[in-house]
Amino acid sequence: MKKRILTILFYFVAFASSNAQWQQTNGLYSGGGGGDVSSLAVSGNKLFAGTWNGIYQYNDSGNNWTKANNGTNIWSMAANGSNIYAGNQGNATIHVLGQVLLSTDNGSNWLPIDSGLSCISVYALAVSGSNIFAGTGENGVFLSTNNGKFWTDMGAGKVTALAVSGANLLAGYDGGGVGLSTNNGTSWTAINTGLTDLHVFALAINGNNWFAGTLNGGVFLSSNNGSNWTAVNTGLKDTTIYCLCVSGNNLFAGTNGGGVFLSTNNGSNWAYTGLTVVRTLITKGD
Repeated sequence: MKKRILTILFYFVAFASSNAQWQQTNGLYSGGGGGDVSSLAVSGNKLFAGTWNGIYQYNDSGNNWTKANNGTNIWSMAANGSNIYAGNQGNATIHVLGQVLLSTDNGSNWLPIDSGLSCISVYALAVSGSNIFAGTGENGVFLSTNNGKFWTDMGAGKVTALAVSGANLLAGYDGGGVGLSTNNGTSWTAINTGLTDLHVFALAINGNNWFAGTLNGGVFLSSNNGSNWTAVNTGLKDTTIYCLCVSGNNLFAGTNGGGVFLSTNNGSNWAYTGLTVVRTLITKGD
């Protein structure tokens, strides 16, 4: 299971040029568990946070967060235009399956879209055109081509991370490294040459550069479609990577306890940005 850092305050990150500026916001930690942020999504000018206490929406004018739904255990989020998706965790003990939730009205209402989705935990979501991919902890990757009305199991094992760019769909596994599909998940190829840590919790794509964040090995880079990977950790003080994101030429890595690091040269060198505790990252603006 993906690790979760508890009792943290969430920070909204806005990046101006290459300088990271961090501003503390309010409202997420009230209600118990709201400050445990697992995922973020941007739809238009709306920012949403998936937490252990449901989904919150950021109010820029009030510099605070308001509850957007009464659900719980949100692991993943993604957005495609006005459609916002959230993946949650069910409960195996009482036989409650995990779901994908959809909002088409800026988070005012959320409906489950889980026909054909058989899993307990939806750890990752990715959108590519009309295709929605859900990475699950039990039954691999599921694909929906009709906005979540029905899901098809595409296999791929226990998935902890997803990234998609064009025809390339990457899946990260907790113990299995990285898998590549170029046909929307119909078939998968393991691409682990040079990847010395197979516990992959984060993936990011920036042009021809693919990045994998691992449990103990730091960040790995492939610039040849996954044919081989190279560790790129110079300056990275914490090699447990839980999240990666790209904004222009900036690559950000969120670590277990070492904070957020920035690389402006595809991971060749890293610099500490100042935030000490983080579970997930998103960028807004360049």
